[in-house]
Amino acid sequence: MKRKITAITILLLTSMMLFVGACQQERTCESSIVKQHAAVTPAQQTAKWAVQWWAKRHDMVNRRLKKGKVDMLFIGDSITHGWENRGRKIWNEYYAKRNAVNMGFGGDRTEHVLWRLDNSNLKKISPKLAVVMIGTNNSDGDAYTAEEIADGIIAICERLRCKLPKTRILLLAIFPRNHEPSAQREKNAKASLLASQIADGKMIHYLDINSGFLSKDGMLSRDIMPDFLHPNKAGYKIWAEAIEPKVAELMGEKQ
Repeated sequence: MKRKITAITILLLTSMMLFVGACQQERTCESSIVKQHAAVTPAQQTAKWAVQWWAKRHDMVNRRLKKGKVDMLFIGDSITHGWENRGRKIWNEYYAKRNAVNMGFGGDRTEHVLWRLDNSNLKKISPKLAVVMIGTNNSDGDAYTAEEIADGIIAICERLRCKLPKTRILLLAIFPRNHEPSAQREKNAKASLLASQIADGKMIHYLDINSGFLSKDGMLSRDIMPDFLHPNKAGYKIWAEAIEPKVAELMGEKQ
């Protein structure tokens, strides 16, 4: 009788532990953002020019994540997406061997990234590093303030810390855009600075590499970003070289 009770007890305890573990895995990610607004509210991409391919790309990325063996993530918008086009050769040189996955989606704002993180196959992966650069699409027009953009970026970092607790984050300042200094560039700079406050130097690190894209007088050249927004091969090379020391450090690689 005692043996039966012991066996039943062990079975019950094991079931409870599995149940608790499952609940913890499915726990709701909390945010430090008090005021709710569009930049922190997860949303699917609804732009007519993007909606069809956006869903297909999301499915494609999810299939890749489901396969596992992911040591590095790049998360962002079309600038990050562009690693697969103009930046492909540089990507292959720096990140292919690191089992990196590109989660950049053209046209995305912070709220779209949040939706993707909430609907991605992240449970079975534990990357060493996630590189985040997002927010420039939020800065178009007056729909979002710098403070709201910063909130969105912070929310993304918090979501990553919740869903991938062992993954370090390298948060990059929003890249410069427009040929010369502008109000939009200033808004992005302010948003980046505000968002950088989430960096603790342990699991979240912040890096501003924008000076590498600009001349001494703050001008952005077509030789680096032909449309004054998206890097070409030379621009992606500047990006990769600028973050490489920090990437190697956070990936735990020997310098």
